[in-house]
Amino acid sequence: MQRRAGKRYMALGFALLAGVGVTFALSGGRPSTTEKQATAATSAQSTGLSIDLAPDDQPSRVDYRRLNERILKLMQQPDMVGLAVGTVERGQVRFLRGYGETLAGTGDRVTPDTVFRWASLSKGVASALVTKLAADGRLSLDAPLATMGTTLTLPGDTSRATVADLLSHRLGLVRNAWDDRLEAGEDPKLIRAQLGTLPPYCLPGTCYTYQNIAFDAASEIVERVTAQNYGSVARARLFVPLGMTSASVGRAGLESSASWARPHHLARTPATVTDIYYRVPAAGGVNSSISDLTRWMRAQMGDAPGVLSPAMLDIMHRPRVATPPHGPRGPMDRALANASYGLAWRSFTYAGHKLVGHRGSVDGYGSLILFDPAEKSGIVMLWNTNRAIAARLQLEFFDMLYGLPPTDWLDLKAPAAPDADPAGAPVGSAGARRK
Repeated sequence: MQRRAGKRYMALGFALLAGVGVTFALSGGRPSTTEKQATAATSAQSTGLSIDLAPDDQPSRVDYRRLNERILKLMQQPDMVGLAVGTVERGQVRFLRGYGETLAGTGDRVTPDTVFRWASLSKGVASALVTKLAADGRLSLDAPLATMGTTLTLPGDTSRATVADLLSHRLGLVRNAWDDRLEAGEDPKLIRAQLGTLPPYCLPGTCYTYQNIAFDAASEIVERVTAQNYGSVARARLFVPLGMTSASVGRAGLESSASWARPHHLARTPATVTDIYYRVPAAGGVNSSISDLTRWMRAQMGDAPGVLSPAMLDIMHRPRVATPPHGPRGPMDRALANASYGLAWRSFTYAGHKLVGHRGSVDGYGSLILFDPAEKSGIVMLWNTNRAIAARLQLEFFDMLYGLPPTDWLDLKAPAAPDADPAGAPVGSAGARRK
């Protein structure tokens, strides 16, 4: 059954390659005139960051023909359904494309405007909102959490825990505290209020333990300080100024999109969208197209200083705590050295270059952003399956960008190994917990 499905999907992949008009022509990996006009028309409707593709005469370090071939090979895997990829090279958008289907077996194509879930990439939005409020003088990142009026309680000596500790997962809680209760349907605010009954794992501010329920106290901080709904603040202060017209917070924003990717489990089995991690919006509640995730990456590279200033980006991206390995790590995660965490952003060293990014996974979806701030170059990816193999493509992009010998990071012929997030934690729920 899977073999026949794989052959059928391979044929579909090549049909989409020939038929999608808003993606790249394969002559040298460059867009056609029609494709440029379509992208320009979309950008003209936006007051935010442009995603116009770079002109033909601008040289590229990345071989986009080869990148496309690698993605097509990835899409032939029996678990892959839909995928969207965007790249920026030296500040210019170079690649913006959808592959596969929004729902397996329907032929409904993924395009650059198809909306996916961000999962734990959502944490960067929470960090940006809180950091903006701090820049406006409406709160302090060094303020004790106990003074912020949230439902969060912590074990042990809570006087040391600050807003910055919340955003960098340094609360002293055991890793992924009570995500299982959230997934069982319990109210996240009630769970958050009971976290203080757990045994302390470490003193706040002294170690890294990834959180979802506790992290979502950031949404309560934003709502308390602004007296507005969290999603409304994200839209007004980030999405609209950046031109992210498809971006939203919550399940309704996903399902009301003109094109949206349905979730799938392994073997291309359709799944149902649930509200579980939408109920912790700061941790995993954002949706958007790859076009808008590309805009978000450009903003993180410093291309929207009126929205995210250089000082704010430094505060968010600066490493604050080491993220030691937890569980098995594949070759890709071992290659990303000096793994650390800032305010909802990871940092690494790869081939002598500093990289910033994050990964996410929520039932039936995966997401990734990784960029080199100095080079203003990076890659974003969104897909609609539980399989995290697509994330390995990121280092194939950076190998080409840096002129390194090619490495088969996708390793599609090898048996599947446990997928891990860049800190070594198993991928699952809103980016850290295995289902």
